[in-house]
Amino acid sequence: MTKRVLVTGASGFLGSHVAEQLAASGHQVVCLVRKSSNVKFLQTLEGVELAYGAVEDRDSIKAAMLGANAVIHSAGAVKARTPEEFHAINVAGTENALAAAREVAPDIERFVFVSSLTVVGPSLDGKPVSRDSRNPVTHYGRSKLAAEDAVVAQKDNLPVVVLRPPMIYGPRDNESFAFFQSVSRRFLPIVGSGDNTMSVIYASDAASACIKAITADIPSGNRYFVDDGRIYVWKAMLGDIESALGKKALGRFGIPVGALKFAAFASEAMGKATGKAVMLTRDKINELAAPHWVCDSLETRRDLGWEPLVDWPEGTRRAVAWYRANGWL
Repeated sequence: MTKRVLVTGASGFLGSHVAEQLAASGHQVVCLVRKSSNVKFLQTLEGVELAYGAVEDRDSIKAAMLGANAVIHSAGAVKARTPEEFHAINVAGTENALAAAREVAPDIERFVFVSSLTVVGPSLDGKPVSRDSRNPVTHYGRSKLAAEDAVVAQKDNLPVVVLRPPMIYGPRDNESFAFFQSVSRRFLPIVGSGDNTMSVIYASDAASACIKAITADIPSGNRYFVDDGRIYVWKAMLGDIESALGKKALGRFGIPVGALKFAAFASEAMGKATGKAVMLTRDKINELAAPHWVCDSLETRRDLGWEPLVDWPEGTRRAVAWYRANGWL
């Protein structure tokens, strides 16, 4: 059955993949985008309506949400100039979206909130973290946890679900592209020994989980991890990027955490001088220096009837092909 789905953050990385899959399935897609957003890709999709606004503007969300059968709330800040800026977008923005849903779409089938593995914090022993863990180590993680709690607090008023992906990668992503770009330049971005472990998810698989969550028969308020079902060692992951690129990096030594902190300090200074948010900060080092970021999506696959299709080695090949086809590499 065709649905009308509001996608926030649709001009962003994950949101664009959600919009793409919904449109390909014949659904009506309303994309909440800023007037400053790059919407060239969205304009190539059939059945997509652009609604200009922002999560910080409750009236614009209300207008976009009229007639919606479901909401996939993927908008959020992954970098910010201050903790308050993270809160304004990730927490207050989510509260605005929830309030809009209660006011103009109280009968929606599902409000899907895209959170992050960072809300539970890193694993200390390399085993997948518990769904009940609450140990964010960055301002970003704390803001996403607060947003999660705001969503789950509405579980008796709206049919809500929380998805927690780890690192998402693939076509159209600027953040994970930095790793591919570094290896392409013959340098491996290794922090410490490189034996740290990670869970990841390919963009199209993360998007399909969001869409599956709309119609899955699950209790309101559930929180789920979303990963590709495997745990990877970072050194081996970089080797997969080398294979996908057909290049071997020349620099294969680890970056000491102290050196990374110095680089973060310089990055922050540049951000302050330009008035722009930067990704590499001293706060971010708390995440980068953690030994393990791993989760288990077994419950997700069972409850949502969802299966990831792309593992890291295949995903890197697809990502490199896209980057090259689109002139990024």
